[in-house]
Amino acid sequence: MSDTTPAPVDETVPEDDPTTVTHDEERDESSFALFEGDEGRLDDRQRRALVALLRNSYVSARTHADEWRAVLDAEYQLRSRLNDLFLELHVDRDREVAWKRQARSESQRRGFPTLLRDVPYTREETIVLVYLRMRLRADTRPGPDQVVVDRSEILGHVAGFRPATATDRTRDEGRVAKAIERLVTARVLIKTSDPDRFRIASVVEVLLPLERLLELDTWLRTTTAQDDATTTGASTPEGDPTDGDDPRLQADDTDTDDEGETDA
Repeated sequence: MSDTTPAPVDETVPEDDPTTVTHDEERDESSFALFEGDEGRLDDRQRRALVALLRNSYVSARTHADEWRAVLDAEYQLRSRLNDLFLELHVDRDREVAWKRQARSESQRRGFPTLLRDVPYTREETIVLVYLRMRLRADTRPGPDQVVVDRSEILGHVAGFRPATATDRTRDEGRVAKAIERLVTARVLIKTSDPDRFRIASVVEVLLPLERLLELDTWLRTTTAQDDATTTGASTPEGDPTDGDDPRLQADDTDTDDEGETDA
């Protein structure tokens, strides 16, 4: 007589069962949901870092400590999300700064749509940037953003590039004041407790590598000499140079969540 007792059934599911893996993945991804219907794939810290990158010219260990750490921890994920928007992520770990740039299409026929407004710095803004970069080069101290500059120093330096025929000093100083305001908004200059003193953000080294610094310095001195050689003293609106070969810096016009960090 044969044994008809049914063999015990192994109810454990193999580890490589695709159904189980799919459910686990869905469960892990859904754990990032922060609101009803949320299908995002980034956690709260990573999303805040992404928003900071989109809203600001840059994110650094000084200006956005939490977001900077999130960038380091999730660089691949954040780069992927920015790439979806035709943007590139750049991370400088030595200077502790991360920033975005518009991706460039290799096709000559069709460029990428952009979220950034690529607005060149004015002549005064470029002069100030070159000066700040030179100050960092000459007076680098331990730690980022430690070099301090006075408003009077900036005004005096820019005055050296004013054509000899220029007579409206109030207007020229007003342009420099606007340049300072824009650089504060972009966090190139960091506010201190004294409204006339600023810390120079180390990001200016990223904006102006040495070869670019020398190129711009030469261009500024050349255009100033050309202006001095004219007899009319005329200038274009907002101090824009008349030279057709304009090597000024391009800056994405990105909104910021405040007007610059203030410290002592």
